[in-house]
Amino acid sequence: MTTLGLIGSGHIGSALARLAVAHGYDVIVSNSRGPETLTDLVDELGDRARAGTAHEAADGGDVVVVTVPLKAYLQVPVEPLAGKIVIDTNNYYSQRDGHLPELDANSTTSAELLQTHLPTSRVVKAFNNIRFDDLAVDGTPAGTPGRRALPVAGDDVEAKDRVVALLDQFGYDVVDAGPLAEGWRFQPDTPAYVQRYDADTLREALAAAARA
Repeated sequence: MTTLGLIGSGHIGSALARLAVAHGYDVIVSNSRGPETLTDLVDELGDRARAGTAHEAADGGDVVVVTVPLKAYLQVPVEPLAGKIVIDTNNYYSQRDGHLPELDANSTTSAELLQTHLPTSRVVKAFNNIRFDDLAVDGTPAGTPGRRALPVAGDDVEAKDRVVALLDQFGYDVVDAGPLAEGWRFQPDTPAYVQRYDADTLREALAAAARA
């Protein structure tokens, strides 16, 4: 992977763009307001970054991050993401997103909704349980005692392996929480959400999760 596409350039998207550039990747950033509103971010990121539309970020990214309010997930372009690894950072907040009956009933997860919308993409849930300001500073080299761990979930083993490698490069150990259906274990209001854990204690937090 050489280019990370970002559909959404808010707090998490901007933090991931900075991490990617710092580790030698090119980035294409986008948002719902248009490339011209991202001039300051692109200037900060330097020559490895450019702004584009969501379609351009999807088309140009080798791996693409979807980091938009969940209520906007149906606006994510489908065709340019065919066959690609898509990292889903979204969380469901009914006060922001409105009520989604299938999520209120726990009959699916937010990542599975995105996977349904992107049927030929390979969705991996990641980066949704860490604060953006922590994401920027908590990464440490592999082997650091107590290194912070982050969970991932996904149905495609190869896609998860590539995302695990990316997280490791960005400074985090990784715990595989299982398929997308298990992504609820690190969503808001669970023990693993926005808390600092190493790999062993993160596994305990994931196991302790209970669905409301």
